[in-house]
Amino acid sequence: MVHNFRELIVWKKSIELSKRVYQLTKTFPSNELYALTSQMQRAAVSISANIAEGAGRVTDKDFAHFLSIALGSAYELETELVLAQNFGYLDETVCAEVNSLIVEVQKMLCNLMNKINKV
Repeated sequence: MVHNFRELIVWKKSIELSKRVYQLTKTFPSNELYALTSQMQRAAVSISANIAEGAGRVTDKDFAHFLSIALGSAYELETELVLAQNFGYLDETVCAEVNSLIVEVQKMLCNLMNKINKV
């Protein structure tokens, strides 16, 4: 069953998260451009991209699989955010704000996967 990913709130939230990550990483040192900056941006984009790709798959099982990949990327991004704070690239307030958005997306992905798997 094909889903319209543009109607999914979790997809919209993940787009918001990607924009926020790109804003944050602009402030990182230039020596991080091909390291943590790139990793964080790719993980953030991967969340929304995998939601969209999974929504276009024929079966709900396939959709749930891509949602699990998106969830993995969300956990990866959460870890990279902690590293960025530990390296002194982000202050605690900004880190907490972005982490809150990441956790919200993680919960939404889990709920959607549970809903799909019960069908």
